[in-house]
Amino acid sequence: MIFTVDRIVRDVRVCLDLNRSDESLVQEEDPETLTLDEIIRSKIEEGVDYVHSLAPYDLLEQGHNFGDSDLYWRELESGFVVLPGDWLRLVVFEMSDWERPVYVPITEDSAEYKKQRSRVKALRGVAQRPVCAVVQRPEGLALEFYSCKTTDATISKAVYIPHAEIDAYGGVDISERCYRAAVYEIGVLTLVATGEADRAAAMTEQVKKELRITS
Repeated sequence: MIFTVDRIVRDVRVCLDLNRSDESLVQEEDPETLTLDEIIRSKIEEGVDYVHSLAPYDLLEQGHNFGDSDLYWRELESGFVVLPGDWLRLVVFEMSDWERPVYVPITEDSAEYKKQRSRVKALRGVAQRPVCAVVQRPEGLALEFYSCKTTDATISKAVYIPHAEIDAYGGVDISERCYRAAVYEIGVLTLVATGEADRAAAMTEQVKKELRITS
């Protein structure tokens, strides 16, 4: 869902209990001073990315597809797709002959990834228990998949969350159910930037609550 920057700034101000639009962080005579609103705006993309990277899958929106990416096959019916340049996080990936989708990819420095390089297909991910890995390749950041039954398989699901970006119309795409957490996290980043670490720590607990993080 698209939220305007003006609304986000307003809502962050409300959660910070700062509703004066003329508030400044240092003496007003300093021409280099950033206003509070400018600091909030500067933290929006970082705050949204942080929340989207930690949110449970049921809080994330669908709709950002990469299923039309070129599919490259490798040995033993494994393959990869090059990921979009604004990639942040996988939501779901599934090939047409898999018995279940993948929601959480592994990384190339994990022990599990070493198994995917085995010459024995049974030791890799297979259609009954597929595995995906987000890796750096010469072509760019890519999602490798292990493995399919045949190379006739096609992509049936491929959804991701992109990096947050303020668009030309002053809007930001935020998963609707993550919005409150994003507002709190932008508030946290704003408080850190203004030297209010204790308040930032307290507000961090609100972010965790919204995202159902218990530790």
